[in-house]
Amino acid sequence: MSTVQKIIKNKVGLLNLAEELGNVSRACKVMGYSRDTFYRYKQAVEEGGVEALIEKSRRKPNLRNRTAPEIEQAIVALAIDEPALGQVRVSNELRKRGLHISPAGVRGVWMRHGLQTLKHHPAALEKKVDADGIILTESQVQALERKRHDDESSGEIETEHPGYLESQDTFYVGTIKGVGRIYQQTFVDTYSKVAFAKLYTQKTAITAADLLNDRVLPFFEAQGGRVLRILTDRGTEFCGRVEELPYQLYLAINDIDHSKTKVKSPQTNEICERFHKTILQEFYQVTFRKKLYSDLAELQRDLDTWLVRYDEERTHQGKMCCGPTPKETFDDGMKIWAEKAIGEVAA
Repeated sequence: MSTVQKIIKNKVGLLNLAEELGNVSRACKVMGYSRDTFYRYKQAVEEGGVEALIEKSRRKPNLRNRTAPEIEQAIVALAIDEPALGQVRVSNELRKRGLHISPAGVRGVWMRHGLQTLKHHPAALEKKVDADGIILTESQVQALERKRHDDESSGEIETEHPGYLESQDTFYVGTIKGVGRIYQQTFVDTYSKVAFAKLYTQKTAITAADLLNDRVLPFFEAQGGRVLRILTDRGTEFCGRVEELPYQLYLAINDIDHSKTKVKSPQTNEICERFHKTILQEFYQVTFRKKLYSDLAELQRDLDTWLVRYDEERTHQGKMCCGPTPKETFDDGMKIWAEKAIGEVAA
């Protein structure tokens, strides 16, 4: 039975039920219709038969009212050539060319072409650059840089291979009797989501650098890679003068670039923040209910065991992983990086 037939059956059923019950109000209440609707259906049947109950299709749009093709093409082209222009300025620019359209008309064209807001224009420009390899103007370069900054501020990070951009943060675990406060230094590769974590009783620049020296850099050296850039927040353990802060000095010695998150925007470093939520729910909240810890070394051993499972056994649904484990994604990324490096040398 088609949708049209179902609609007609319901309408005819309402009329038949009212006739059978002899009570229009009761029939409308049972069928879920208003009395006004009942009388409209009844009048339609009396004037045109049952076929009159078929829903009348909406009238076809008058294409003569639609924006002329040459104006529409000019609007789309201007959105890519000048991504920072709003709809009023686009209207004014087109008027100088002899093309007349209102700002609302510009907005309508944008909607039809997926260019609803100014944030969509740089994305369209990126697609055109990838497809055609065009040379960018100064305004286009500025628009793409602004988009990249906004993406990073909202947690969207560009990463091309393992080691391209790393994320580091400090996580407060809690307090253990006889040990004191416990802090976790966290390091996550933003490409593969391979994670490293080490526990300390204090939060300083020395502990932040120790994680890199003890766990991270040896791992990358063993895998034939290197860390190019690290993203951190603006905590005192990460920020300061190079000659005064051990962490900054360690990065400078190892030729690692340092990027900082946007002020009051913790989501900029959300890869670490998301890992902290995972480790809290899947490890700390579980292990602290099973065991009483009396020293830091014992907790670190259990943490290392969990990290092995996280990196090598637990499937991940991140942007690059999409099912495999972080270690599998890391290995695949290293192969891609090696092939890319060989290609660049050959070129």
